[in-house]
Amino acid sequence: MSMRRPLAVAGLVAIVSVATALPSHAQLPTYGLGRAPTGKEIKDWDVTIPSDGRGLPPGSGTAALGKTIFSARCASCHGESGDDAKYGRLAGGQGTLTTDKPLLTVGSFWPYATTLWSYINRAQPLDEPGSLPPDQVYAVTAYLLYLNGIVGEHDVIDARTLPQVKMPNRSGFVPDPRPDVEKPPKTKKR
Repeated sequence: MSMRRPLAVAGLVAIVSVATALPSHAQLPTYGLGRAPTGKEIKDWDVTIPSDGRGLPPGSGTAALGKTIFSARCASCHGESGDDAKYGRLAGGQGTLTTDKPLLTVGSFWPYATTLWSYINRAQPLDEPGSLPPDQVYAVTAYLLYLNGIVGEHDVIDARTLPQVKMPNRSGFVPDPRPDVEKPPKTKKR
């Protein structure tokens, strides 16, 4: 019995020593695996669209066209009208941000329509993220904006018009005061 305790302590010391040494090995130089990405690869991976719409690709869509795409690719999670809470409501919620139960939807919370396009382009639909071509992304974006009463059913949404869409909660955010953060450019009201 008396031998077990020193052995247990020695074992614990060995485990702690190995565990604390592991992080330092992770900081060693690379082992010749992989390679630096090419400029084209970096450009291809950089798919986030900023609030001013820089980088939006050619293409266009309307809510009328987007309804069919949304029905086929999005409604199973979000409902035909974007109001199913299964994976997050996308429509409705206007006027709820100052209540005890705010609904954070595209129409009540999102500050920029370009962010919506960027998110749909990168992350949707859930079962095949990034699989929609630009015209379909524009159309689904237009449909969601239409469901929230922001654009008309036949308004053309494209790289020129999307950054001009004035979202209802655009002024509901506080500017980031850090000096190293780029300030978003001013966009025209639509």
